[in-house]
Parts: sequence; structure tokens; C-alpha cells
Amino acid sequence: MQAIQLEKPQSFRALDIAEPAAPGPGEVLLRTHRVGICGTDYGGFLGKMPFYSYPRIPGHELGVEVLAVGAEVTNVAPGDRCSVEPYLNCQRCYSCRRGLTNCCESNQTLGVMCDGGLCERLILPARKMHVSRTLSYDQLALVETLAIGCHAVDRGGVKAGDNVLVIGAGPIGLSAIEFVKVAGATCIVLDMNEGRLAFCRDRLKVPHTIVAKGDGSELTALQAITNGQLADVVIDATGHHKSMAGALATCAFGGKLVYVGITQQEISFLQAPFLHRRELTVMGSRNAHSRDFTRIIRLIEEGAIDTGPWITHRSDFAGMIGAFPSWLKPESGVIKAIVALT
Repeated sequence: MQAIQLEKPQSFRALDIAEPAAPGPGEVLLRTHRVGICGTDYGGFLGKMPFYSYPRIPGHELGVEVLAVGAEVTNVAPGDRCSVEPYLNCQRCYSCRRGLTNCCESNQTLGVMCDGGLCERLILPARKMHVSRTLSYDQLALVETLAIGCHAVDRGGVKAGDNVLVIGAGPIGLSAIEFVKVAGATCIVLDMNEGRLAFCRDRLKVPHTIVAKGDGSELTALQAITNGQLADVVIDATGHHKSMAGALATCAFGGKLVYVGITQQEISFLQAPFLHRRELTVMGSRNAHSRDFTRIIRLIEEGAIDTGPWITHRSDFAGMIGAFPSWLKPESGVIKAIVALT
């Protein structure tokens, strides 16, 4: 069957791989219909993703169909449409035993540490399937991206009335915006790309956006929006070490800073006294929980989250290798690219 492999940074190839075996106990055989492309895939392509290994079949944002089930599988049946929770946790380590499956000590994320879904068919644990009777395969492929933002907002304890600053309006930042809105908080978005900020205002109805100029005007603008109080919760989705270091100064007294973007570089807190004077909380956010997938599917089904604005670029399987480099260019205006295998 057909698959696409990232051999090494900036080098995709199409190849034929063996058909998967019949599903074993607790497993399902899946047909991949849609694959979403996200910042992890771009980072892997550029060689900048710290958890990535090569060669690798990418694909962790998946809309799939169940073809067959193994023994003891009761949560899904052939013909079901599913979103895939792509974090393959061991179920045995200290983190897993405490329910922190998103940060399993030996986690294998599809398409990052092990081969993913950019292939025609694959075998996965049935426990990682999240069924919807109504969502399209496009929508199901968006659930994982939304789950990353959902978990980051939960980590920050965002509540109604909070001023929340989201730094970085890429797909992960946009997913955080959705859940800031669901929480009833005031959303403020900071980015250097005015096109992305326009998307936030026009399509996601974000009330406040700030252009990042690097001249200190960002902090002044944030103070004006928040009556001088700054942000109760800051979610940095840039993955850029300088942004991540500077984000500390945007936190209100008693505020929280959540890093959901990932960098391989050191982060230096030049404003370290802010931590003590303002009694700030700094935390990481990794992956998502199973319950996030269930919640997101319900919210989309109920119309609380509109996935309509998200998908801006598409490719079929044959055209993906040629199209991928163009999606990296800011001028392309890409928000979310989807690869259709069927």
C-alpha cells in the first residue's frame, strides 16, 4: 500500500509498504481518509522538532474509518468514523498510573516518534479511537489540534472574566483561542503576522489583537486593553525562545504562563524578579487527555466550535509532497492544510 515518508529533514518520498496484519486483541484496522498538517510536521520537515526521529511516516491529526476490530474491542465497530488520539502511552509508568497519560514517560506520538497515518491503512489500539456519528472526516482530523489548545487552556485554569493573552496565531494558538472563548474569558492575541491577526478578528471574532513589533509597544497595548492589569493567563504558542522568555513580562500579579509551543533552545528569564514580586506560575503543556477529545467532538457536534474557518489549504495524496513546502511560507496564508487520501 502507499505511504509518504519523511526520510530526513526536507526530504519526503512516496513508497510502498506492507499491508498491516489483522488486528489483534484490543486493536483496530483503520483506513485513513484525512490527515491534518500542523506545526510538528513543519518542524519535523525543517529538522527543528526536538522529539522527531527519522525516517518517519508523518501524520497524527487523523480522520479515519474502522475497517475491522480485534478480539475484546467493544468501543468501536467496522464502519465507525473516528478521530485518533495519537499519544501511545504505556499504561504502566508513574505518569500513566496517575492518569497523566499525555506525559507518559515512554510516550510514542504517531508520526513523530513512531510511524503515523500518512498511509492508506494502519493498526492502532482501539482505546485511542473517538467516535462521531455526525462529524465529517475533515472535522475529525481537526480534533487533535483543538485538543492541544484545550489542554493548554485547562492547564492555565482559565475562567470567565479572565484576560487571556495568546501569543502566536498559528494552529495551536488558534486552538487555544477557541477554548478561551468557550471559557467566557476575554481573548487577546499577539502575533507579528497581520494576516493571521486579521483572521482572528474576522473569522474567530477575537475582540483584541496586537501586532508584535519588538519595540515595547506590545506591552503598552496590552496594558490599555486590560486597564493596566496585564494578562491573568498567558499562553505562548510560538515555540520561539525569545518570545517565551519575554512572555513573563505580560503576566499580571498572580498570573500564569503556559508554554504550549516547543523550542530546542534555552529560555533565559531576563525579568526573573517578576516571578517572585508577582508570584507567577510557569508551566508546560504537553499533548492532551482522552477526555479532551470526547469534549471537543461534542462541542463541534453542538455547534459551540465552528470548524468552518480552519481548513484553508488542501491536497490529495499524490500532490502532497509538491505542495508541502509552499505551506511553510507565511505569504501562503495557510491556517490548516489537509491531505485527502480518499
